[in-house]
Amino acid sequence: MKKIPIKRCGLQFLPDSSRVLIRPFIPGSTQRIIQIIGRGLAMSEAAAKREVATVMRDFGSRHIEIERLLIEIFKQVEPHLFTDSPLTHARQLLIGALFTGEYALESAALFNPSIVLHPDQDGLQPNSVRFIMSLRATGEGHISSIEFRSVVIDAKGVIEAEPVTRFVTAPEIHPNPSYNLDSFTMKLHEMGFENEYTAAVMEALDGTFTLEQLDDSLRNFSHRAHIVTREEQRTLECVRWLAKSNYELSFEPSTAMSERILFPVSINESNGIEDARFVRFIDDDGTVTYYATYTAYNGRVTLPQLLETCDFLNFRILTLNGSAVENKGMALFPRRINGRYAMLSRQDDENLFLMYSDNPHYWNNPKKLIAPRYPWEMVKLGNCGSPIETEAGWLVLTHGVGAMRQYCIGAALLDLEDPSKVIGRLPDPLIRPKGNEREGYVPNVVYTCGAMLHKKTLILPYAMSDVATAVSTLCIDELLAALLESGS
Repeated sequence: MKKIPIKRCGLQFLPDSSRVLIRPFIPGSTQRIIQIIGRGLAMSEAAAKREVATVMRDFGSRHIEIERLLIEIFKQVEPHLFTDSPLTHARQLLIGALFTGEYALESAALFNPSIVLHPDQDGLQPNSVRFIMSLRATGEGHISSIEFRSVVIDAKGVIEAEPVTRFVTAPEIHPNPSYNLDSFTMKLHEMGFENEYTAAVMEALDGTFTLEQLDDSLRNFSHRAHIVTREEQRTLECVRWLAKSNYELSFEPSTAMSERILFPVSINESNGIEDARFVRFIDDDGTVTYYATYTAYNGRVTLPQLLETCDFLNFRILTLNGSAVENKGMALFPRRINGRYAMLSRQDDENLFLMYSDNPHYWNNPKKLIAPRYPWEMVKLGNCGSPIETEAGWLVLTHGVGAMRQYCIGAALLDLEDPSKVIGRLPDPLIRPKGNEREGYVPNVVYTCGAMLHKKTLILPYAMSDVATAVSTLCIDELLAALLESGS
């Protein structure tokens, strides 16, 4: 079979340790917190002002609105203050700074990209298109977050990244998110916590309720029970944990795309938000929603979760429901098929599966779609992002693991109306790691979480050995011809 030419564009996204996020560093010990506050209070006002001036001199130019951020962290430890005397603004800044540090989000790696069409196409030259690239940024402690880049392909096929600022900005976490009662109750059932205690809490809530309303119901239950047993307490804690695992975020519209950071918020993603697979989903009525499936990691267990946005400014993070919600690599199709949502998955960490649902938040009954066949994928097989619709069928980029745990990127073609039918499958990889692509934190790996079709060009960004990201392109007609020739 004729080899498909792959053009490596030269555009790369490299980790930059100068891009730092302000994070609270608050000890778990109440005694330690009080001791640190005590030292801050013991300083004279003049000394406190001098120390704050030093902090502003050394760190002020590295962050947007650093004073506001330090005051927010001060408020987190304010309940531990042991004085009723009002503190000056300088003293509040000082105490905030004592419980603050910088985190270099991408100091270790910037990899595993996916791309989607940008919702803003203004200000471009004719026949140019702007797209958003999501990237997994990894820093100290191997904690992963999601970063974004804005990239343009022009009429000649030249791909360039729009300017990246040195600043990063965390979103505002909405203090009172809303929930769907049916989804919430179903998740409690799956977790084994649908019982008389949760029923008593949930019966007081409407079909859509807020975190404040849930907390009120939890308090009312505790008051009615008078004495809360260990089993009841564990159940109530689980209800609250589930609520905190579903949250809402928003950025200011003035925030540049490259400044927006989705950093772990809930306990189940405390060690990382990994491998987001973004897709621009168009519903039957024309409504556009950007979804991303990603892997939440708490240091021990991985859990697939769902992210939703319409504008990349406001985000909802949701737990997924159903017996098929397990392992990594769930990837949503970009539209309904015969009225139903469709998803690729890899429940057994070895084969590629297909499943359907009437709701994007519920997934059951996966059916095996593709199993390892060729030497380069003998160890295991998975998807490389959401399927891409073409006239010939659904193009699925795959990743295969072969001898010496080398990761390669391949391709398969599925029937448009019945994706369970495999039309074609490349016997050889599209991209193998070569040259400096082989060297990195995890050597001999090329990997992607999504590509995008622009006219006759497939734009395929890919990670290089879990360190950095490169961009390649290829002719879609040549790829489809090879897939059709290969047969199933």
